[in-house]
Amino acid sequence: MKTTPRLHLDAGLEAQRDIALEREQAHYLSGVLRLAAGDPVSVFNARDGEWLAYLTEVAKKGVKIRCERLVSAVTPPPDVDYCFAPLKHARLDYVVQKATELGARRLRPVITQRTIAERVNLERMTANIIEAAEQCNLVFVPEVMEPVKLPRLLTGWEPDRALVYCDETAAIANPLEALKTLRLPAAVLIGPEGGFTEDEKALLTSLPFVTAISLGPRIMRADTAAVAALTLVQAVLGDWHGNQA
Repeated sequence: MKTTPRLHLDAGLEAQRDIALEREQAHYLSGVLRLAAGDPVSVFNARDGEWLAYLTEVAKKGVKIRCERLVSAVTPPPDVDYCFAPLKHARLDYVVQKATELGARRLRPVITQRTIAERVNLERMTANIIEAAEQCNLVFVPEVMEPVKLPRLLTGWEPDRALVYCDETAAIANPLEALKTLRLPAAVLIGPEGGFTEDEKALLTSLPFVTAISLGPRIMRADTAAVAALTLVQAVLGDWHGNQA
């Protein structure tokens, strides 16, 4: 059974609208998948939801589709932000994709005192997010925020949004116990490879909306910690627990 390909489109989606695909998407459908006029394709964005469409023209000059009917409305994941000290290249690509798959609603790069990769390619981040959304049937595209330094992030924080960060010295060793008193909205903060400085830890622990959780006795790499922490938050607070807030 042939799987219907799935694409994110920036264009507005509505019934009977004809859309000319961008070159890369056109090549993917015609050159890689070898689709022909009349074949179905699923298209979506974060404004108009997911639509069943059909190819109407496949030629050297381009590929066109026509939207047929709405399949699914926009379905944002639970209100969980992923805040992170940027990593380098492939590891950043990986963690951005996994954060999308794990249901982060926003991705917020945070510059800490030990952050190595202070320059963030937001276009590349967005491309990785879109690819992950296409593959995991997400009818939503997480928002990418501009990088911000940690003190500024905390100064402008929404006081009703719980902020969870990873600290092997957390007072409560069991992360599930530490999380069970929290409610959405929430955010996960993952520090750099060298961890937060003592000054940064002191700042975090002084704030009433911050909760430290332990990820066990082993020191994890930042990308591993991100997956572990987001998994815990989704299991206790998010849609793995039936909460869609």
